[in-house]
Amino acid sequence: MAFPGTGKIWMNGTFVDWKDANIHIASHIVHYGSGVFEGARCYDTKNGPACFRLDAHMKRLFDSARIYRMESPYDQQTLSDAIVELIQVNKLRACYIRPLMYRGYDSLGVNPLPCPVDVALMVWEWPAYFSKEAIEEGIDVKISTWARNAPNTTPAMAKSVANYANAQLIKMEAIADGYAEGIALDTQGNLSEGSGQNVFIVREGTIYTPPIGNSVLSGITRDCVLTLAKDLGFEVREQTLPREMLYIADEVFFVGTAVEVTPIKTVDRVKVGRGSRGPVTEAIQQRFFQIVRGDAPDTHGWLQFVNSPAVAASGAAKTR
Repeated sequence: MAFPGTGKIWMNGTFVDWKDANIHIASHIVHYGSGVFEGARCYDTKNGPACFRLDAHMKRLFDSARIYRMESPYDQQTLSDAIVELIQVNKLRACYIRPLMYRGYDSLGVNPLPCPVDVALMVWEWPAYFSKEAIEEGIDVKISTWARNAPNTTPAMAKSVANYANAQLIKMEAIADGYAEGIALDTQGNLSEGSGQNVFIVREGTIYTPPIGNSVLSGITRDCVLTLAKDLGFEVREQTLPREMLYIADEVFFVGTAVEVTPIKTVDRVKVGRGSRGPVTEAIQQRFFQIVRGDAPDTHGWLQFVNSPAVAASGAAKTR
């Protein structure tokens, strides 16, 4: 994924050029990973650009900050309005949205409290995470040798920058071994999640996914899939799952903001079901894309239209 290098980024209430969106090398986040972030999408629907579950993403950003004792200098609504304005300023119809709250420049002790809390908002065009073929046929994954963090070490419920050091190791190992992705287990050997995706399993018509107690991020897309699966009449169970459930599953799929809904065709070179996208995965995938593209009614109120009068620019940011 290449960044555009042009357009505007919102930093602490001001729009700045992409090339000028810099921080000091002594910023606390650079040395200690003291930041929390979000990843959301704006979709190009037939009724115009619409942010998908922006409120839920921003609430999770503030929840993550609370866990790390970070007091945001801006309230949730101000940042949500600024994101909408940023999309408008950059004249984007579809984009990835990255809010980042981080400890800035003051001192370099482990104690982060003297450092200011800064906020940056980025948007850029980002196509599908995997190819069209992968979305339709599935990807090859492996069980990572890297486990997810143990309870009471770093909080899995917080979407923190530091947690993604673990995610990088999972992802790099998978690529080095010839797989598209990795799936991590928790420290008890139970199924957890991918490098940046929640995992769902289909077995004899029932859909399973690990609960958040298994070092799983409480994913926004995960919540959507739980809702859509129930809407479609499937039985859904959140329960602790052993590793071997992946090998005997009829279907396995990833969900997340980046991967959306992506089937898995093999795990550790063991074919999943028929070795391609299964009917349950396809049904959920189709309903998800119908909603985000505006082809099906948004009965759950997940879309926030960028050009709606209700989300007109609030004046929270100023152009430099």
